[in-house]
Amino acid sequence: MPQFLNFNSPEFEAHFHALLTAKREDSPDVDAIVADIITDVRGRGDTALIELTQKFDRVTLTPETIQIASRDVDKAISQVAPKDRMAIELAAKRITSYHKRQIPQDLEWTDEVGASLGWRWTPISKAGLYVPGGLASYPSSVLMNAIPAKVAGVKHLTVTVPTPDGVLNPLVLLAAKLSGVDKIYRIGGAQAIAAIAYGTETIAPVDKITGPGNAFVAAAKRRVFGKVGIDMIAGPSEILIIADSDNNPDWIALDLLSQAEHDENAQSLLITTDAALAEKVAAAVDAQLKKLERREIAGKSWSNYGAIIIVPNLKVAASLTDRIAPEHLELCVTNPHELSKKITHAGSIFLGKWTPEAIGDYIGGTNHVLPTARSARFSSVLSVMDFVKRTTLTQMTPKALLAIGENAEILATSESLQAHCLSVTARLHKLNE
Repeated sequence: MPQFLNFNSPEFEAHFHALLTAKREDSPDVDAIVADIITDVRGRGDTALIELTQKFDRVTLTPETIQIASRDVDKAISQVAPKDRMAIELAAKRITSYHKRQIPQDLEWTDEVGASLGWRWTPISKAGLYVPGGLASYPSSVLMNAIPAKVAGVKHLTVTVPTPDGVLNPLVLLAAKLSGVDKIYRIGGAQAIAAIAYGTETIAPVDKITGPGNAFVAAAKRRVFGKVGIDMIAGPSEILIIADSDNNPDWIALDLLSQAEHDENAQSLLITTDAALAEKVAAAVDAQLKKLERREIAGKSWSNYGAIIIVPNLKVAASLTDRIAPEHLELCVTNPHELSKKITHAGSIFLGKWTPEAIGDYIGGTNHVLPTARSARFSSVLSVMDFVKRTTLTQMTPKALLAIGENAEILATSESLQAHCLSVTARLHKLNE
């Protein structure tokens, strides 16, 4: 059974604080191992990649077979069932359409002293996407990472995906091809992150790495950050549902379980104004769990980290939500748009009882790469903006320099940076001749 919390209880604040601060991340001490792997790949390149892939994925590679050949990609894609292909193509179309609207605009203007100011957006040149392999092969993650990069204008897009025992995932490869991926390498783990961060004889280094992975991948991304950019360090999945009395308990239960089935460390929360609904949802979760293939995983997530919180009104619900800063937020209430305006911190919001979070995972068009572990307080969903960078533009006219240059001299002098000051002074003297 999950925790039941009542906002009106004297012990509520203590229990809620414990809920917020509970450690859910499964983070074994892998940093030393990852550091050695990165050093090995940097030092021995392809040779290290080949040995590590044999060790962890039981696949024998050569420098020529590290990359999945186009003919092998096409052969695997030919195995995709028509209905699966149609679904992936529709998802790709919707995700592309949504992200095209995010393309930022260049801007330049002349201010009151005659200086020209502005900014210009340019894409990252090369990006690398990590795709999990084996049981956690998600073609949707390929679409969500690769399409924003291509829409942004990234010229070269690399994917690394482990292929345990040499098995290729046709859906992952189809998603990569539809997304415009340039090269796909059959490597995984920390060694894949090292390879695309630093390069090997076969693999060119990239400028930014995105995509989910296990503890080894996360630790590797932390270590290479600075050499390359990264998207985020994602933790276990989470969902918060705010529901009023007018809801189907089975629907709410299934939405909660949609995240619980990801991972034993995932978290599913319900905030409701209706105590009767709370009891019905708890019973519905128990009933629905028995039907799930991943019932053991979902059950542990629900019993260890799940919670149902009863509140007096939706204003309180919104306030608690901002403290939780959930990855996924469903607003199953009569006026979800109005309630959404009262909430500041959430990764992605799903409005109304007809909008299950799973729609956003696959086909809605919005991105499913979201901030976890309360990081929605300061970070955002993956977007085109993650694959572009802003360069500022400044142009002074003689008139503009005369208007503000003296103040630059004053500020440079106050910081004891003489050359800064003199670089302005020299130009002002010329103008005053």
